[in-house]
Amino acid sequence: MPAKNAKDESGGFSAEERAAMKERAAELRAEGKQGAKKADGLQAVLESIAKMAPEDRALAERVHVTVTGTAPELSPKTWYGMPAYANADGKVVVFFQDSGKFNYRYSTLGFQDAANLDDGDLWPVSYALKKWSLVVEKKVAELVRAAIS
Repeated sequence: MPAKNAKDESGGFSAEERAAMKERAAELRAEGKQGAKKADGLQAVLESIAKMAPEDRALAERVHVTVTGTAPELSPKTWYGMPAYANADGKVVVFFQDSGKFNYRYSTLGFQDAANLDDGDLWPVSYALKKWSLVVEKKVAELVRAAIS
């Protein structure tokens, strides 16, 4: 019988993907506690951002400021260890994935199905972020406004 390697035993997930799934399981357990959930979510987001590489951290901080300023009704929380912002139903609307999370060449601003970005039969739900500028800030704010409309 051939020996199985770690990738085969885990269903083909990389070490980074398995770590993200473990983070998500911990987040789901923590969400069961209603008390200080919102404050804990903000703290978790800030801690997640603080752990990022400097370039990713700078982008994540600007995304955080823009999202919370544009849509204060969204609650910060972590989602698979990433900064995310959820609606009143607790569903993630928008999230930031740093490039270091899965060793990508760029960070990503992503939207989940709770976002109101539908436009016909095809629309983008993920955007590459390489550098922050006023143009990028304006576009992110515009997307977030549309997502919560």
